[in-house]
Amino acid sequence: MPEIRKKTYFRTLQRFEPDYSPCTITQYESERTGMRVFAVDRKGPKVRGFFALATEIHDDSGAPHTLEHLVFMGSKNYTYKGVLDRIATRAYSSTNAWTATDHTAYTLDTAGWEGFAQILPVYLEHVLFPTLTDAACYTEVHHIDGTGHDAGVVYSEMQGVQNKPGELMDLKSKRLLYPEGVGFRYETGGMLEQLRVLTADRIREFHRGMYHPKNLCLIIVGEVDHGGLLEVLDNFETPFLDDLPKFNDPWKRPWVESTQPPPLKESVIEKVEFPEDDESKGEITVSFFGPDGNDTLLTSALGVLMVYICGSSVSVLENTLVEKEQLASGIYYSIDWRLNSLICFSISGVETGQLADVEKRFFEVLRQTASKSLDMAYMLDCIRRQKRQMKSLAESSGYFFSDPIISDHLFGKRDGSTLRDLESLEEYDVLEGWDNQKWADFLKLWVSDAPHVTILGHPSRKLSKKLKADEKARVERQKKRLGEEGLEKLEKRLRDAKASNDVEVPRSLLEQFKIPGTDSIHFIRTTTARSGSAKKMGLLDNKIQKVIDNDGPDLPLFIHFESVPSNFVHINLALCTEKVPVRSRPLLPMYLMNFFNTPIIRDGKRIEFEEVVIELEKDTVSYSIDPAFSELIRIKIEVEPDKYQAAIRWLKELLWESVFDEMRLKATVTKMLADIPEEKRSGNNMLWAVDLIVHHAPESVVRACSTLVKAVYLKRIDRLLMDEPETVIAQLDELRGCLCTLENIRILVIGNIEKLPSPVSSWEMLVADHKSEKPLSPIDRPYSRLTVAGKNPGGLAYVVPMHTIDSSYSVQTSRGPNVYDHPQLPALLVATAYLDAVEGPLWTAVRGTGLAYGTNFCRETDVGHLQFHIYRSPDAHRAFAASKQAIEDHISGVTPFDLLGLEGAVSSIVVAFADEQVSMSTAAQMSFVNQVVRGLSPNYSSEILKKVRAIEVDDVRDVLKNVVLPVFEPQTTNLFVTCAPIMQEIICKGFEAVGFSPQVKPLKFFYDDYGLKPKGGDEEESDSEEELEGSDYMSGDEADSHDDEPGDGGPEDA
Repeated sequence: MPEIRKKTYFRTLQRFEPDYSPCTITQYESERTGMRVFAVDRKGPKVRGFFALATEIHDDSGAPHTLEHLVFMGSKNYTYKGVLDRIATRAYSSTNAWTATDHTAYTLDTAGWEGFAQILPVYLEHVLFPTLTDAACYTEVHHIDGTGHDAGVVYSEMQGVQNKPGELMDLKSKRLLYPEGVGFRYETGGMLEQLRVLTADRIREFHRGMYHPKNLCLIIVGEVDHGGLLEVLDNFETPFLDDLPKFNDPWKRPWVESTQPPPLKESVIEKVEFPEDDESKGEITVSFFGPDGNDTLLTSALGVLMVYICGSSVSVLENTLVEKEQLASGIYYSIDWRLNSLICFSISGVETGQLADVEKRFFEVLRQTASKSLDMAYMLDCIRRQKRQMKSLAESSGYFFSDPIISDHLFGKRDGSTLRDLESLEEYDVLEGWDNQKWADFLKLWVSDAPHVTILGHPSRKLSKKLKADEKARVERQKKRLGEEGLEKLEKRLRDAKASNDVEVPRSLLEQFKIPGTDSIHFIRTTTARSGSAKKMGLLDNKIQKVIDNDGPDLPLFIHFESVPSNFVHINLALCTEKVPVRSRPLLPMYLMNFFNTPIIRDGKRIEFEEVVIELEKDTVSYSIDPAFSELIRIKIEVEPDKYQAAIRWLKELLWESVFDEMRLKATVTKMLADIPEEKRSGNNMLWAVDLIVHHAPESVVRACSTLVKAVYLKRIDRLLMDEPETVIAQLDELRGCLCTLENIRILVIGNIEKLPSPVSSWEMLVADHKSEKPLSPIDRPYSRLTVAGKNPGGLAYVVPMHTIDSSYSVQTSRGPNVYDHPQLPALLVATAYLDAVEGPLWTAVRGTGLAYGTNFCRETDVGHLQFHIYRSPDAHRAFAASKQAIEDHISGVTPFDLLGLEGAVSSIVVAFADEQVSMSTAAQMSFVNQVVRGLSPNYSSEILKKVRAIEVDDVRDVLKNVVLPVFEPQTTNLFVTCAPIMQEIICKGFEAVGFSPQVKPLKFFYDDYGLKPKGGDEEESDSEEELEGSDYMSGDEADSHDDEPGDGGPEDA
């Protein structure tokens, strides 16, 4: 750490090094204003900043949330909308923000210290001295457009979430937990009816009350130049001292000096309806007040207790209610750390008619658990695993220290003493000494016997229709009230506000901020070594390779090592899927979910799944299995180095010694089916699901695992498990036999390889009973698993109405580069980064005009697709048209290219590569992906960045014309839209007018059963009204055409 010689007005309050993580935490405080700064020094290319303020309000106006948006609209000396983001883009930086119930946080993510230091004072000025103009409030918060519809960025955002089940249930719970006058009672995001009347004056008043320098906490995580940091902060404060409150000025600390919530006197249970066409499954939330969040021992104990009762398939609640009794698809918990912490359980996928009974059963299980002897051996395992996970997160997560520092800023002691609890994890050592009675009493005090608030969430088709009808009627009344003249005035007011907001940032201002050098961006270096068939990729000469070569002869395995200075070992197995029969691929989701939760045979004896999970948790930090790298299956296990061989033993047993148990399989399918209604509520998720079904062939693993396959296939598997379980088990045996072969496996080992005992020879146990002379299977290439429509997009357009959403979402898919060394790729990277930039061309054309909450390009090089995504729009076609026009204007020269914006685009690409190396394990995994999965050079990142920096304006214009614009042309793109039914007609007509031929289809049209038909031809599924109704609007010839059967001449054969 550099020595600080110069006089600074920021005094050091404390400095300490956590004994479980290689970092140093330093706390400063301004002697002039009271602003607090925390520097968490740690190695890596990214420097992350968090500007956090305690924000408390006693109404549903949404002032905290709207202020968060308006901060980015300009500041005292930088009065231009979006100037902060324009400057940040040039400095390898990106900004973001969130509003929680108890605080607002602004973020600055930068590659390297130099860029961070450059942006820091500009960002601080935006936070403390925002312009907060009437015009910005009008466009960003709420307005009525010339058609009589309500709009505004914040309004559209809240419109998309206000009637979601979680939001409705959470709001009702807060109203019951907290009385009037307690800030936790209110919706800080803003309720729609209050956003419609919120004024700029109210937002300014809130800023004056909350955005006090003493209330501001700046956290910086990364490689920090402390001398430079304090100089920047001193220089920032000095010119503003007359405008900032003084250190000793009166200040009321939010939350801590406010009215505290009274304890609950009795338990309350209430019903809340949420709009949903599928009325089969409901949800439950149960909330309790918890211990003081400043008490580290009690908060750690509560965290351990939650894992014990609700943390995995063997924890008492999950094991009883989900695994055995199959009353729910899952039970989850969350804890909000406050002076009076809030504990919340969520029970999902509950039969609607059984909601009340399941809630009673939930408490029966808790009270039975508290009244009997606890499993103290498992409790000890939970304590130790929790401690291991804390150490791992401290090493890998950029948010591990920022979250508790924010919490301490909100509720901790101002002298810094409560923050010091981060210095060690000794509280877990204390918890190991707690006996059965102490844990049982703790469980009774805070959960099983504690007063609580329960919300039973009931899905309601009737409410769904009522909300749509009420909103339609409200808008019609609004139009009638305003009249044609009133609407014209509002349209003019909106135009004037936009003109006021959109004053161009002077080029001279942006040029003051030079693009920093890359010397301060310290990318994580990993060292590669290879063993077995991995050596066919090339022989390496480095010290790690020598360690590998010295550990005995090569095994018949592909093993790729990445050495990093980590305290943990990450093992990844990548399994090729080509040999799995297509008819069996829809079984993969069930196989994956069952993988770690099934009995095994060990030494001729059957080990039940509960014991398997308990032993797994005892040996590991974490484990998972999922489709990854497009078409491969990835198994991940993280352990401490002394458990390396144990992890390999587990992989052997889980791959080849697991038992497909009829009861376990039924429990797995029941859970998965219960989750599907919730998955289908999201318009954005279903948009991508439809895109996947149309473009990926049945051979595709990601398609076989999609919701629109599971929705029908798993219902039939569930029936087959009841009638012919041996048939399902035989199919799973066949799947495993085709998937789990040595020639399908590529192994990645990440860790400090020099200190790892027997890095190669430990794998002997994996191959001992599974010899194979077959050559290594080639990597599965996603492009080969596309449909004709996926390989040659163009001519298809589908609009899918959904009663569960209030907005519209769209994606267009066209052809793009399909190899990573494609000559057009560097220019395409620059072009899409330029278009997607905050305050860039599409931001200005779409978000800036209220046409959508956001847009972005998606580049899928592995499949050769370029996609354009519109997120949460009141009219996806209008957002599409505005986006296309902005691109055409750049191609034609009507809009000149912003050369500074192009420089910023290159900067953002550098950030994207730094984001791939946020931790040692992610950097190592990216090295594996590039070298093994994609077949690229280890130096690919530096090579592509060199090409990116050489891109000229003409290169960008050419790629816009030849690659990007075809994404908007009907003959070269496939279009998909999900929307509220009320929007479908206007959206269809809009796209028809520009050459598309949209077909309106329900989600059911895109289902695929992979040929698994119900016995006797009886369809056992009960379809929702949404799926049975179809649509009132069909375009063109579609009105006369027959309704194709999904999976039989439907989109997958297009």
